[in-house]
Amino acid sequence: MSELVIHTEKLTKRFGDFVAVDALSLSVSGGEIFGFLGANGAGKSTAIKMLTGLLAPTSGKATVAGFDLYTGAEGIKRNIGYMSQRFSLYDDLTVCENIRFFAGIYGLSNQAIKEKSRQLLESLKLEAVADVRLASLPLGWKQKLAFSVAILHEPKIVFLDEPTGGVDPVTRRRFWDMIYEASGRGLTIFVTTHYMDEAEYCDRLCIMVDGRVAALDRPEAMKLHYGAGSMNEVFIQLARPGKTENP
Repeated sequence: MSELVIHTEKLTKRFGDFVAVDALSLSVSGGEIFGFLGANGAGKSTAIKMLTGLLAPTSGKATVAGFDLYTGAEGIKRNIGYMSQRFSLYDDLTVCENIRFFAGIYGLSNQAIKEKSRQLLESLKLEAVADVRLASLPLGWKQKLAFSVAILHEPKIVFLDEPTGGVDPVTRRRFWDMIYEASGRGLTIFVTTHYMDEAEYCDRLCIMVDGRVAALDRPEAMKLHYGAGSMNEVFIQLARPGKTENP
């Protein structure tokens, strides 16, 4: 059995009387593609902030990449990658400058930065635009670069926060090919998405409703349990009980 890269027990975050994340308990194995779903306000972002060491929990236990959430925040940050919907890159820097900048933040040596930059430009076929400002590149190229930069330091897990928002279906499908390839190399993927077709691509899913885990299982098992033909139908049943129309 693969090692657990994330393990939480009743992880909770309160803001005054408001409970944003209520007793979150889950485990994610090495190399797993784990989908984290929920409507706006369901607690996804707060949970991710805790798991990435950016927000202290109110109570509960958790380890990420082998580090305790309370005492090992710096170790967590060194062993994770992160990519958001905005791709986490700088439009006013060139492709090469973005790579060097983030590689430096991740603590890579000058020699490693030079070699990693060469490998990355070659693998993404971006050599011809290495000195072009990111703002002028197509969205799909930015997306591929952002993902590759997020895992440049070979982390144990990468958090993808709605990484395909605003891109076309073909580009989304190509991005998921990159995710599958990285997962095949043993990288753990923790991804949030509003696209229910993407939920079908995950090994397992956690659906959050009002700060709590409403369902946690494989996509096929969820559809079977809820008598649904798609994850969209499952999501509607959980997030909007009693509703049958599209959200």
